[in-house]
Amino acid sequence: MWRARGGPALSDTALLYATFASAEEAERVAETVLSEKLAACVNILAPCTSIYRWQGKIEQAREVPALFKTRPMLARRLHERIAALHSYDLPVIEQWTVEAGEAVTGWIARETI
Repeated sequence: MWRARGGPALSDTALLYATFASAEEAERVAETVLSEKLAACVNILAPCTSIYRWQGKIEQAREVPALFKTRPMLARRLHERIAALHSYDLPVIEQWTVEAGEAVTGWIARETI
């Protein structure tokens, strides 16, 4: 993998995406994982409509998505912590590795454990 001047690889950032029942829940989870230094930043997005299959039926719900920024080495711990704090029976927490650039990955590294 390419590295800029010996710095972190450009894909050394993990994004975790999860939806929550309310903005308040998303904020509570965000503040918890930030205080625990499992994430450097959480973007809480505008409410969305989710349409999904659940227990044999098609359901629809208003949800609040959030993006958690962390290091790939912390992604599993962050995933487990979000799941533990989440109100859903089956929280869907997705993860991507992204190219954020050396300055951003350095900042994330400094702000996480």
